[in-house]
Formats: sequence, structure tokens, C-alpha cells
Amino acid sequence: MSKSREFLPVRIAVLTVSDTRSLAEDRSGDVLAARITDAGHEIADRLILQDERAQIADQLRKWCADPQIDVVISTGGTGLTGRDVTVEAHRDVYEKEIDAFGTVFTIVSMQKIGTSAVQSRATGGVANGTYLFALPGSPGACKDAWDEILLKQLDYRHMPCNFVEILPRLDEHHRRK
Repeated sequence: MSKSREFLPVRIAVLTVSDTRSLAEDRSGDVLAARITDAGHEIADRLILQDERAQIADQLRKWCADPQIDVVISTGGTGLTGRDVTVEAHRDVYEKEIDAFGTVFTIVSMQKIGTSAVQSRATGGVANGTYLFALPGSPGACKDAWDEILLKQLDYRHMPCNFVEILPRLDEHHRRK
């Protein structure tokens, strides 16, 4: 962490993808919301949607079009079953995929759950100047992704580089030259 840089909070929307959970039972969303606010960031919005690809992609696009949202983190629907469509919905929206996010998440997960980490399809990307991350639906996976990756990358003070410092340039290709 650079002591010469000031902390810059970001506005984060949290999406839980589940056919069965309500907000009262959303442990993974609760884990993310608590960690986001504890880190000094703002919860810009929070929703639960069913495992429906078009519905998830539509919500991601709405949040990406909202200038009050910098980051979207979803939890759930990243597995291998037929109803797990969150990754596909994210990729429907991405302009660029952050390939190394899934790789780093797998490395972190391997330390906790061993080879079972291969069952996760966690992903990250960028669309319309907004970061998007799809995490597995378990509270442990959300803790690992936040504590080991996102906490650092969403902190402007993290060196040698972080997601926050390039946030203003994510949509530069949309602007006139």
C-alpha cells in the first residue's frame, strides 16, 4: 500500500443469482456487502435474480449504464450444472474479459479446497467503463475472492497497480478523440 495515495471509495452493486434464496437467506451476498462496506466502499445496489441468462445480462447492462456504479459483483451460478448461466450472462455483456481473474481465483481456491477448485468458472470483465466479477455462490468463495483479490485491486493505494487507477480510462474507446 502506498502511503502517499488517498483511499478512493468505489460504488459496488451486488447481485446474487439463485432460484431458491431470498434476501433474508443470502449469506454470500451478506458476506460481500459486509466486506465492501468494511473496506470503505459503497453498496450502490443489491438484488437477487433467478438463474436466467437474459435476465442476468439485462441487469448487468443496466448497472453498466449507470454512472453511479463502478463495479458489479455477482455470486452464484458459476458452476457446471444446467442452471448455472451466470458466466454466460457476464460474457454476453463483457467488452473485455479479465482472463487472469479466473486464474488467480483458482490459485486462491486451490489453497482452500484443493482440486475441487476446477469446478468454479469465476470470471471478470469490463463493459461500458464498469468492472464485472462473477463469483461462486458459497460464502467461503466470496470471502476468498474479496479478501485475496478484490480488496487489494479495488484499493487505489495498492501498488504497483490496481483496478481503481485505470477506472477512468475503461471507456475511453467510447469517447470522441
